[in-house]
Amino acid sequence: MMKNITALLSVLLVAACGFQPLYVQRSGEKAWYYSGDFDTSIADEMAQIKVATIADRFGQQLRNDLLDLLTPKGVPQNAKYRLKAVLVSRTVTQQAMRDDVTATSERIEYRVFYQLFAGNEELVKGDSIAYVSYDILRDPYSTTMAQKKAETDAARIIANDIVLRIGAYFHAQISGN
Repeated sequence: MMKNITALLSVLLVAACGFQPLYVQRSGEKAWYYSGDFDTSIADEMAQIKVATIADRFGQQLRNDLLDLLTPKGVPQNAKYRLKAVLVSRTVTQQAMRDDVTATSERIEYRVFYQLFAGNEELVKGDSIAYVSYDILRDPYSTTMAQKKAETDAARIIANDIVLRIGAYFHAQISGN
């Protein structure tokens, strides 16, 4: 019973703060978002984005994550938009030094520059940054697997950030906000 009341209060609190879903528009001014009548024009516009090939293994992971988020039903045949992303830098910093001056962990900063085009017109551009870290272990295999996991996580973080920013752009265009 207490959990139900807490959940209800949480929903009411979020509704009172002006929260609006990013990828769904209300069908009418007084309509409730979850009445079953959705305007999915933002998601439909985002599904019209063709993601250009990105160099290197990190770029391949980033592109795959972007494709999963933007075009879950498959790559569009006649895309209206083109997304270009480039890995600008990958900076590794060693941390937590041992007495023998070897690091016990590394922090990696990935910086990606992206641009969204409609034809030759640039619609959105920006930098996306992800910070990830991993422990350097005694077993080289474990360290290698930790490095790969950190790279995969960074690609996912950056893809989510890019998609969120593009979604905000389309939301502003469609809703006029």
